[in-house]
Amino acid sequence: MNLWFRLILLLVTSLFRPRMHARSDVSRLRLRVLPNDIDANLHMTNGRYWTIFDLGRLDMVLRTGLAKVALRAKWAPIVGSGAIQFRRELKPFHAFDLETRLIGWSGTRLIVEQRIFTGSDRTLAARGLLLIGFYDRGNRAFVKAETVLQSIGVVDTTSPPLGDAANALLAADTALKSEIDDWTARR
Repeated sequence: MNLWFRLILLLVTSLFRPRMHARSDVSRLRLRVLPNDIDANLHMTNGRYWTIFDLGRLDMVLRTGLAKVALRAKWAPIVGSGAIQFRRELKPFHAFDLETRLIGWSGTRLIVEQRIFTGSDRTLAARGLLLIGFYDRGNRAFVKAETVLQSIGVVDTTSPPLGDAANALLAADTALKSEIDDWTARR
């Protein structure tokens, strides 16, 4: 995270924003492309999208109460995998909306969708799917998604049906892990 001003602003403003319900609510942040976000093509650099996405996930974790739980339990939030599709460029000083929501879970992985909209017509500029886990440092293992959700008061921990893209990301994550394990074993 290298967006210190935005991070501090988010931490302060989250104290005054309404609490989120993990299963149904969407985090919405209004942001603007700043000069340090752009590349030689004079639009927001691809890598900055991932960093901006961090802000949306942090807002969601803070406002669902998961940040307090994770700190107490010594759980570390970790992004395991992600995919992003860029649809429209974002020019300097362009305002945009970042939406972050939990769309499902499987095993120890929470599936988070993040979308960036631009303009008054809310044109989709980018969409990302990420697999998030909470690593229990004491037990040296990832926490089951149901346990994470129960810790913030979610009663129904049955995942909603996942779309094709989420299932494809889960499959790709499994394949990548298998290939890394194979490569590590051969070394």
